[in-house]
Amino acid sequence: MASPKNRSKVVYVCQQCSAQSLKWAGRCSECGAWNSLVETIEEPPAQAPRSWNLPRTAPVSLRALQSRTFDRIVVSGDEFNRALGGGIVPGSLVLLGGDPGIGKSTLLLQVSAEVAERGKPVLYVSGEESAEQIKLRADRLGIDTDKLLVLAETCLDEVLTQIGGLDPAMVVVDSIQTMYLDGVVAAAGSVTQVRECAMALLRAAKATQRPIFIVGHVTKEGAIAGPRILEHIVDTVLYLEGERFQSFRLLRAVKNRFGSTNEIGVFEMRGEGLAEVSNPSELFLEDLPASADGSAVAVTLEGTRPLLVEVQALTSTTSFGLPRRTATGVDLGRLLLLTAVLTKRVGVGLSNQDIYVNVVGGFKVSEPAADLAIAVAIASSYREQAVDSNLALIGEIGLSGELRRVRDLDRRLTEAARLGFRRCLVPASGMRDRAKGDSGIEVVTAKTLDEALHVVWE
Repeated sequence: MASPKNRSKVVYVCQQCSAQSLKWAGRCSECGAWNSLVETIEEPPAQAPRSWNLPRTAPVSLRALQSRTFDRIVVSGDEFNRALGGGIVPGSLVLLGGDPGIGKSTLLLQVSAEVAERGKPVLYVSGEESAEQIKLRADRLGIDTDKLLVLAETCLDEVLTQIGGLDPAMVVVDSIQTMYLDGVVAAAGSVTQVRECAMALLRAAKATQRPIFIVGHVTKEGAIAGPRILEHIVDTVLYLEGERFQSFRLLRAVKNRFGSTNEIGVFEMRGEGLAEVSNPSELFLEDLPASADGSAVAVTLEGTRPLLVEVQALTSTTSFGLPRRTATGVDLGRLLLLTAVLTKRVGVGLSNQDIYVNVVGGFKVSEPAADLAIAVAIASSYREQAVDSNLALIGEIGLSGELRRVRDLDRRLTEAARLGFRRCLVPASGMRDRAKGDSGIEVVTAKTLDEALHVVWE
């Protein structure tokens, strides 16, 4: 008879915080998430952990360790390197998530081919596609190298054995939800398998000092599928964002132990794969209307990169008792706040208006510095008065209707001037942070939103 320690047991694991419970509940007692508890059978490993031919590690004295910077693997172009904080760090475990069909496999195949062409093999593991399917994608992308090794395998034990024997320069696992370990009694893609596979890959990355990229599926809410602990295990979490019917893709870091999480990389999906966009502002503004109402240009900042995006708004008299508020590319709560400020502090009658706000190009704006452009676009549509196409807008709006200063104003003004804008409306409080140099653009100021609207249509 098996001892109690060796018996399998049923526990319920929260997919958001990985908290465990002995019985099912509709709400997690730890993080408060609803319907997140999943039944999991915990069973001890059937065999002792295998070494997988990986190097062993030993403790090292802190004094004996040498302080040095990371010797990163830098690929051509700036966008992919920027999102990672300067390049690929050896020994790092990177999780790439995104909607199905957004271009995750295409991006990693392109990066793998470039690293492989430098002389050392790269192992590309696919648990969803056959090797022949990978070859078809490679032909479409124009990839032809004998150093890119393709392995169609779902058993992670075999994958780790291959890593230990080949010593590749980089490894890609597509995707983590298709992998399984023999010693874990659970289905592939389950909470237990995803967690244990991620831990095994982390040990392999640290032992071999080779970077490992893993692809993760996302839920309907846009989060990585599986336990939240998966994001805690890896060193870097990247999201490839964008609308499936738009050509632009944004590579955004939401966690990075080796760099900033404020940087993004911008790509454009083409027939030959994902191409880097070195000047995304020009593409976002290429169809900017010259005299249409409801359109304004915001100067946002993503990390250290200033971006100019077009914000469009449409107001129309509601046909129902409760007016609609729809936001695409901006936070709905922020839209409701700005609508209330326009109504209460400025006197724009929006209580009976449906309001639709959209950021052109599939871009998502989360920075408060875009508040002024959103509010001006809404007022422009309501008044049916166009905004000067040579005017850019910068500013955060407070609940009292005041314009609040934003960071890096000089950098934003320089980018707006470079793209041909002649005037820029900024908060008056931000002028004392400006450098004395000339940015090449006329700067106009306002203290409140009401004052700003008078400046726009003076």
